[in-house]
Amino acid sequence: MEQDWAGTHTYTARVLRPRSTEELQEAVRDAPAVRALGTRHTFNGLADSPGVLVDLTALPDRVQVRDDGTVAVTAGTTFGALARELHRQGRALHNLGSLPHISVGGAVATGTHGSGDRAGALATAVRSFTRVGPDGELTEVTGDDVAAQAVALGSTGVVTELVLATEPTYEVRQDVYRGAPLADVAGAFAAGDSVSAFTRWDGAADLWVKTRLPADVPDTVLGAPRDPQSRDRITDEIVGNVTPQGGVPGPWHERLPHFRHDATPSNGDEVQSEFFVDRADAADAVAAVASVGDRIREHLVVSELRTVAADDLWLSMAHGRDSLAVHFTWRRTPATLAEAVPLVNGVLAPFGARPHWGKAHPLRAAGLVRVVPQLARARALFDRLDPDGVFASPLLVALGVRSGR
Repeated sequence: MEQDWAGTHTYTARVLRPRSTEELQEAVRDAPAVRALGTRHTFNGLADSPGVLVDLTALPDRVQVRDDGTVAVTAGTTFGALARELHRQGRALHNLGSLPHISVGGAVATGTHGSGDRAGALATAVRSFTRVGPDGELTEVTGDDVAAQAVALGSTGVVTELVLATEPTYEVRQDVYRGAPLADVAGAFAAGDSVSAFTRWDGAADLWVKTRLPADVPDTVLGAPRDPQSRDRITDEIVGNVTPQGGVPGPWHERLPHFRHDATPSNGDEVQSEFFVDRADAADAVAAVASVGDRIREHLVVSELRTVAADDLWLSMAHGRDSLAVHFTWRRTPATLAEAVPLVNGVLAPFGARPHWGKAHPLRAAGLVRVVPQLARARALFDRLDPDGVFASPLLVALGVRSGR
């Protein structure tokens, strides 16, 4: 049996590996139910299907920079591979997630993001995309339809190619400030272009500040000193795989992610959760989680706090509001899902917290409809585009993203 990235979900459906778009179209036409797999960086079975699974990573990678400055990229291509080719041609993306190992199509479809007060989720770079619909035919999605369908959790078809906005390549330096007071961390996110606060909810946080060059950087942030050394670690459990620190300049794609593309990312044996709250509620939300820090710490590897700019993508976790993303990397134990995840969901619920679609959370349709303002509208659109539910699944129905049949 095949599993997701961290072994948290075992896929029960048969996996097909089409090696051409034509083979993919044939597979969709022949199957009563289809879901797409990328690099499988999910923690809840979101990509599973009652029919068959199509593995997009078997399709040939293609990266084509166009005359208008956009780039066409196949959906199964990783951001690391895309970024290296873009940089080689003098181009760059506005941001990257912490892991360059994830596929472009999967990250876009689930609203995955990087960090930055002024930086939108990765899907905000999408200008158009091509998908295989329920009839097996190719359709190009453009204009206003991108906002409605870019973050669709695979509900409207199998995306084969995306066209993304790019900009001229740039350099970034990464500095770590150690021991910032957790209670004040909401004031740290303007310290650089991309800022992450790592904490174990013990009163302190390490700030990872990524700054586009040329720029001056401060010696302290929130009173925390800048570490002049590059330490290849996040915690004692995440060692030997992070991007260079210590203020050493480097290409954007070797500094914006936390993890190197040539190394195993993160901890590996883990479960992840993430909840998004309004940026204006950041200080109160941090205090709420800190109040249960002693109860979750035994289950926790580390938490990361990041900001994401508001967007207009219907099912984006940052839809309509600048957001603080509160991320948890958990130890993979039964108590994590039974106790820790519901606990943090509960303390963040008063802030209208929205869960990351691809990570572990307890919310289902009744709770999601209260915090995802476009959920009912998106479901109606997805049902209309896929009336026979070819791209639906029991989990999507439970989440309220698709209607039951």
